Amino acid sequence: MPLSLHAAFVPSALQMLGATRKLVDRAESWCGEQGCGHDTLVGARLADDMFAFDYQVKSVAVHTQGAIEGVREGVFSPDMSVPPATFEAMRTRLDEAAGALESVGVDEMESWIGRPMRFVMGERSMDFAAEEFLLSFSQPNFYFHAATAYDILRMTGLPLGKRDFMGRLRIKRD
Repeated sequence: MPLSLHAAFVPSALQMLGATRKLVDRAESWCGEQGCGHDTLVGARLADDMFAFDYQVKSVAVHTQGAIEGVREGVFSPDMSVPPATFEAMRTRLDEAAGALESVGVDEMESWIGRPMRFVMGERSMDFAAEEFLLSFSQPNFYFHAATAYDILRMTGLPLGKRDFMGRLRIKRD
């Protein structure tokens, strides 16, 4: 049986949304344990020219829920709104994205295959088929931002491991 577009995108997106949400929980807990302000982690970044933790978390939602909304509209542009500034607001954004992905049906996604899709950023644009946009643009982006959020927390001293990044695995259950 061939793999559906839904199976190729949605379960992995949900896995990263869940893992990122747990990273936010761990970050908040760690701040409490260490007696540091939340801004210590919310605004932390790997390098001066990179976006901070809050932006990375927001971008996991943007490249999952936002990508689906973009395909429905036929165009996707980066969300340059202000990132959620609190751990609770980050959780809300991630939960909303997960809910939106859970509501996407297999048949709806399969109907998108071959549909024209355009990425627009300022004066620049790139044209895709919907499935190529989701699998070659959005999917690598949500993994990148989830990994960067994880890396920021590791850099600041949170005791995290690979399993924290990977989230809930889709293992065979009897």
